[in-house]
Amino acid sequence: MKFNTKVIHGNQHIEPTTGSVNVPVFLTSTFAQTSPGQPISEYEYSRAANPTRQALEDSLASIENGAKGLAFGSGLAAIDCVLKLLKPGDEIIAVDDLYGGTYRLFVRLFEKYNLKFTFMNFDDVSKLEDKISDKTKLIWIETPTNPLMKLVDIKAVCDLVKGKNILVAVDNTFATPYLQKPLDLGADIVMHSATKYLGGHSDVIAGALVAKDEKLGEELHFIQFASGGILGPMDSYLVLRGIKTLALRVERHSENGMKVAEYLENHAAVDKVFYPGLKSHPQNELAKKQMSDFGGMVSFTFKSGKKEDAVKFLENVKVFTLAESLGGVESLANHPALMTHASIPAEKRAELGITDDLVRLSVGIEDAEDLLEDLENAFSK
Repeated sequence: MKFNTKVIHGNQHIEPTTGSVNVPVFLTSTFAQTSPGQPISEYEYSRAANPTRQALEDSLASIENGAKGLAFGSGLAAIDCVLKLLKPGDEIIAVDDLYGGTYRLFVRLFEKYNLKFTFMNFDDVSKLEDKISDKTKLIWIETPTNPLMKLVDIKAVCDLVKGKNILVAVDNTFATPYLQKPLDLGADIVMHSATKYLGGHSDVIAGALVAKDEKLGEELHFIQFASGGILGPMDSYLVLRGIKTLALRVERHSENGMKVAEYLENHAAVDKVFYPGLKSHPQNELAKKQMSDFGGMVSFTFKSGKKEDAVKFLENVKVFTLAESLGGVESLANHPALMTHASIPAEKRAELGITDDLVRLSVGIEDAEDLLEDLENAFSK
């Protein structure tokens, strides 16, 4: 089954009682039993499993080519679940340029439970070998990264740690399963902030995990069940609905993203443009190898290097909305240092290149001409 068919039909079934084409929203916390310990169906309590959430989780597994999908109340709840596979003393190697909330979760919450985090640039994967010890149990990757659009060679990382009893988890939020398949490249776990492209309409907060094999999937499901960070049935329905148009939306996001990136690259006020589809991107060849297209996320800096120029620009966009988040049908603009990455210390941001004049754009599915006109108007002011 090909991807455009999978997003509609993958692991999905007609509702047997009524024949409903869409999965119903099962707004119930519990399910009747005929005798103690003998439920009428496979469902007993919605924290363990709910038919609407199950339909979403089955769809997630299908579109990521995994054995088991899990849906959570947020992307951070999904990451929290992965970290609970570990024990005190274990070490995690993570990409240095990553979402501010992920960094906050790692450093401010889980370090106090004696998990050790090492952050590194993955441009040269061979350097990973020097960071690995017998305590390393997890490699955490974002690709493309947030907000500097760096890429990590997923297959090279997986090949390097093969046989070492180290899990590889990939945050696939920016690329989506339509553009990139981490499990096919050797990863063990895929994570999504389903708030973003999977939901696609800026109307739900959700997270997702997909495990490559059933055993790991069951371990993650136990943690989800025991910790309780589940996604509710109405939100599950919204994400499932969003997935059905994922391919169509991401095609348009990618088309518009390239047009915006090319426009920015040729603008007199712009210094650097970060977009893997541009030939000027240092990892353009890797992007072409492990992605089928380049998505709708674009970041850029100003030639002036001034924070004030970035702020003024963002105050004057009209079609783009100044807001956090990304991946919705509408175009959004963001100032990472003041918004999504403010939880990362200023000195760390400076070290990574998240400068005060950096702007991140989530390019939506509007007409590209209107988006470019909006950007030009904002630059002119």
